[in-house]
Amino acid sequence: MLDQAMETEFAPLSLLEKAAKVLGAFEGPQPRLSLTEVVRRSGIPRSSAHRILDQLVQLRWLDREGRDYRMGMRMLELGALASHHNRLRRAALPLLHALHEQTGRVVHLSVLDGAEVVCLERIGGSQATTVPSRVGGRMPAYCTATGKAILAFSDPAAVEHVLAQGLRPRTARTLVRPLALRSELAAVRERGVAYDREESFRGISCVAAPLRGAGRAVAAVSVSSCRGDREPARLAPAVLACARAVWRELYGPGRPGRAAPARDLEPAVSAQAMDNMMGWLRFSEWM
Repeated sequence: MLDQAMETEFAPLSLLEKAAKVLGAFEGPQPRLSLTEVVRRSGIPRSSAHRILDQLVQLRWLDREGRDYRMGMRMLELGALASHHNRLRRAALPLLHALHEQTGRVVHLSVLDGAEVVCLERIGGSQATTVPSRVGGRMPAYCTATGKAILAFSDPAAVEHVLAQGLRPRTARTLVRPLALRSELAAVRERGVAYDREESFRGISCVAAPLRGAGRAVAAVSVSSCRGDREPARLAPAVLACARAVWRELYGPGRPGRAAPARDLEPAVSAQAMDNMMGWLRFSEWM
């Protein structure tokens, strides 16, 4: 046991650990640090620290001003994203639990990342083992209810990005023609909710409602069911009410939502910014 502890204590640091120590040097009130200060605070050898600092500048994690370094836009983007997601999850969680209690079904909170949706929260039910989802999991946006709910109220560039990736069939019911998906998104804007009719997994249907006021959707709430095509339509009013309640919790009453073509909606964040901010999630997979 002692040998293992000593081996762990004196084991060489990995590159990731070294980079973490370099970034950790910037904790505190001093916004700018010289190379010498980074070496002193991190304990990383000067040559390694210099090389890591240069790489972090290239990746926009740090900025360089003369001989000094400071945190870059990448750090601010990820910090803002983490803060937004934490706030969104905190506001939604009690209401998601209430929706689960009301329906007895698996409930999800998801956001759009490029051509995929990422699950931020999942509340299980009696069907939990049969619904193949998990927190941090990813799915193509075009064949999921949450993805379609967000895309319907997104900037047109987001829809074009999804179409550019290709619509590959996951089941016999997956919409694989661009015109069919565009028509489906138009229907979502008319009725306010989106459906997944066994389009992503056989035997699993879903209904989702976007989190939005009078503009672009920032996320979506969904309920999954294994009880046939009619079940999601029955659950739609409860899902829509939950999504509206989460939005009110986040932003207050505001202006009521309206059905509108996506081109009339003001994007809250550019597609490129979302790609930059959410790239760190790309290692996750749904299954």
